[in-house]
Amino acid sequence: MRVLAIANQKGGVGKTTTAINLGTALAAIGMKVLLVDLDPQGNASTGLGVPKADRESSLYDVIVDQRPIGDTAVKTSVPGLSLLPSDPDLSGVEIELGHAERRSYRLRDALQGLGEKVYDYVLIDCPPSLNLLTVNAMSAADAVVVPLQCEFFALEGLSQLMRTIDLVRGSLNPRLSLQGIVLTMFDKRNALSGHVEKDVRQHFGHLVYDTVIPRNVRVSEAPSFGKPALIYDVRCSGSQAYIQLAKELVAREKTRKPQAA
Repeated sequence: MRVLAIANQKGGVGKTTTAINLGTALAAIGMKVLLVDLDPQGNASTGLGVPKADRESSLYDVIVDQRPIGDTAVKTSVPGLSLLPSDPDLSGVEIELGHAERRSYRLRDALQGLGEKVYDYVLIDCPPSLNLLTVNAMSAADAVVVPLQCEFFALEGLSQLMRTIDLVRGSLNPRLSLQGIVLTMFDKRNALSGHVEKDVRQHFGHLVYDTVIPRNVRVSEAPSFGKPALIYDVRCSGSQAYIQLAKELVAREKTRKPQAA
């Protein structure tokens, strides 16, 4: 089981869209996937068509009350894709846990309770902030996938995120690595998108995915119908890009070097 945190402390860069559609694409090629909605706003849960009324328990129960994930995860309309739904109460977790034992490892401990063969991939949709929830995600993850919007200010936030990954690696999770950076909302009509792509590729090299996610109206519309873009309109450019991203991610995973003991 590989655990990937989809993280960027800047909002509006496509984290949730990437989590939903990457999870759907991985499920479509035969993987068993769990999407963990770690954002108190619950956009991933809504975007997968799981209304609040159907969430009998949530990630809040897992992190605060240490309820097993197996009792909380729900199946989605996408075969092979399950969801650990969010709850607005997650916004108060930092205060509620206070100095509780293993407060930074609550999600990691819960995932370890699943066993290795229940899921092939766990994708964690992180909130747009560097708080206890994000620390829990990075403590639980094997690697981080960073969606990066092709705009200038996104580059400024990226350096801060890299520092956070280094801090977590040094203090909480030595196996944590950067799986890759995916460029999102790319507009080929906008010269700035091309400049951002060039700068990021020059600085991070092979860590940047070849696949670029274009700005696409159909991808933006899909959440309002409670569907992944790949279900809403599989032929649109955005859906096709996420299919390619899933293939590229799996290829990277196959060639990754095993972690040292």
